[in-house]
Amino acid sequence: MAKTLTLEMTTPEKVALQGQADFIVLPAFEGEMGVLPGHEAFLVQLKPGEVRVTENGEVRRFAVSGGFAEVKDDKVALFAETAELAHEIDAERARQALERAKAELAAKDVDPLTWAAAEAAMRRAQVRLMVSERKHIQSKNH
Repeated sequence: MAKTLTLEMTTPEKVALQGQADFIVLPAFEGEMGVLPGHEAFLVQLKPGEVRVTENGEVRRFAVSGGFAEVKDDKVALFAETAELAHEIDAERARQALERAKAELAAKDVDPLTWAAAEAAMRRAQVRLMVSERKHIQSKNH
């Protein structure tokens, strides 16, 4: 059994992360899923949420807005629509996006496509803010 996992996190624009990890937590629709070396192979759809990557006791946090992950032979291939490392997130911009999305959802006579896009934008902004805030809490505790 391998002692680490190989991780590659990819978005349509870039390879967000490539490296080794001791433990990975994924935001699956069924709930958070932890992956350790030696895990059984699986494929899982991801919801917007936080991916936590632990290596040598250090946790890196990423905000992802959906996608899927494949675990096989101690390799985790994560394909996300977007992936942002916690320190890359502009919290003020995320707050503004959240307010815009809430305003669109509160409007009367919103067509279903606009409503769905606004709801998705609201979830993305909420995840970005959550990951950004956890980064600040973590840095205060260390």
